[in-house]
Amino acid sequence: MIDKIDHIENIEKIGDRPILLGDATRFWFKLGLISFGGPAGQIAIMRQELVERRRWISEKRFLHALNYCMLLPGPEAQQLATYIGWLMHKKIGGFIAGALFVLPGALLMMALAWVYVTFGNSTFMQSILWGIKPAVVAIVAFAVYRIASKSLHHALWWVIAVAAFIAVAVLKIGFPWVVLGAAVAGWVVGKLHPDWIAGGHPSAKTSEHAKAMIDDDTPTPAHAKFSLPRSLALIAVFLAVALLVYLALPNDALKNMAQFFSQAALVTFGGAYAVLPYVTQASVEKFQWLTTAQMMDGLALGETTPGPLILILTFVGYLGGVKEAVASSALASGLLAASVVTFYTFLPSFMMIFAGAPFIESTRQSLKLQTPLTGITAAVVGVIASLAVFFAQHTFWPKGMNERLDVFAVVLATVALIALVKFKRGVIETIAVCAVIGVVAKFAGA
Repeated sequence: MIDKIDHIENIEKIGDRPILLGDATRFWFKLGLISFGGPAGQIAIMRQELVERRRWISEKRFLHALNYCMLLPGPEAQQLATYIGWLMHKKIGGFIAGALFVLPGALLMMALAWVYVTFGNSTFMQSILWGIKPAVVAIVAFAVYRIASKSLHHALWWVIAVAAFIAVAVLKIGFPWVVLGAAVAGWVVGKLHPDWIAGGHPSAKTSEHAKAMIDDDTPTPAHAKFSLPRSLALIAVFLAVALLVYLALPNDALKNMAQFFSQAALVTFGGAYAVLPYVTQASVEKFQWLTTAQMMDGLALGETTPGPLILILTFVGYLGGVKEAVASSALASGLLAASVVTFYTFLPSFMMIFAGAPFIESTRQSLKLQTPLTGITAAVVGVIASLAVFFAQHTFWPKGMNERLDVFAVVLATVALIALVKFKRGVIETIAVCAVIGVVAKFAGA
């Protein structure tokens, strides 16, 4: 009997049997623990495990889901896990997949934030951060290089990227407006010159492949069939939950966080790097929850934890909670605020999958949502470049542009960038080496 199958290895050998929720839960928990390397690495792990090894879903169905998640604001890897979990086991499967993808990294980030707040001023911690900050500059610059090399295939997209950089870095135009303008530009170009649109993901070769449990021709299950009233009802439920939690928050500081991070979650096109200038500007300048240096430290810590990089917002929430004293103690304040920020950061992702995925399943033969994404991706290159310049300024001239250049930071950032680009070293490895160099240099009197 199927319900007596206990081991995932047994299911992997049977192409026509359903996937047990318990086996899927164990997989999603494991994925949450090992999902390092940013969205590209996380998606690669999911593809290798779900498409090639376990054969739970076919390549074509996997890419169809990924195309939709790439168009959404928010962390696409977490949304993809939610989508596949939902497709296999309804909403409970989607909640389990999405939550377990985030939970280990969120808990670890809260622990790191506590360590940072408690011991961040020690000489040892400062020396570690001194080495990590140049690595962060290199990592963000590497993100610009990687996305530009893969997405800017026409001169027009370079123009949009440069325009986005000027809009954010020079004209201080809000990130949501830059995203909207880029999406409209991509849509117009798609209408006038569809040949200029870069393909999002290569088509799967489906003529010959091992049979998957959710295969190319597997009928859409009943729970995944599109119903406009049902999707609208789901949106209403999510909005009601968000409102009820908001009303239950005990003070204005937490309510400000709920409002801001809900808004941020809806404009995070292009991943965490793209939204960081927007979050940094508001968190540092408007709300003053933390400093620019602390924001960079949070990004460095975020690069070392599993899960979406957008979990840096959990760090921002923790420090903001401590700063605003939203509870009776610093620890309680940090944990409460970090939990609120994490909740409002990821709640929209679940809403967009549960309400929108049924429609996407109904368009498996004709998904035509690529054109706005191409314009947004081009703009994201410019936005991330502005973030790299912003971080470089505060790292290389820590006391201001009129003060002495930190030559050590410039050299270390250059070496880190060469390691990432030329020698293909990993992000965590690069950060670890730079941290060690920072400690050695600081205690050697550099």
